[in-house]
Amino acid sequence: MALILVVDDSPTEVHVIRTALERHGYKTAAAADGAEGIRLAKSMKPDLIFMDIVMPGVNGYQATRALANDPETKRIPVIMVTSKSQETDRIWGMRQGAVDYLVKPVSPEKLIEKAQAALAG
Repeated sequence: MALILVVDDSPTEVHVIRTALERHGYKTAAAADGAEGIRLAKSMKPDLIFMDIVMPGVNGYQATRALANDPETKRIPVIMVTSKSQETDRIWGMRQGAVDYLVKPVSPEKLIEKAQAALAG
């Protein structure tokens, strides 16, 4: 059973993403900002992380970069899930270490498809 960490400062987004994942049999955990996401990633070692970008404190770019550069967490795939829809945002997210990039709103079907692809490696 894969564990997926959802990092987003919007309780509504967290609920929508977690509900979609849990309906497909995934275990989930959530963090409200990048700093908490990094802490939970280190302690829980999730199989996948869905990461928002625009958050207070440590943003998603910073958190993804920190995770990608840490030997403890660098193998955990990160998929950015954000309202930032510019191509430059996507490129920057991928440069920070993300394996994929989704623009909100994301359908539950697309979330599951991307989760399955990332977990398959």
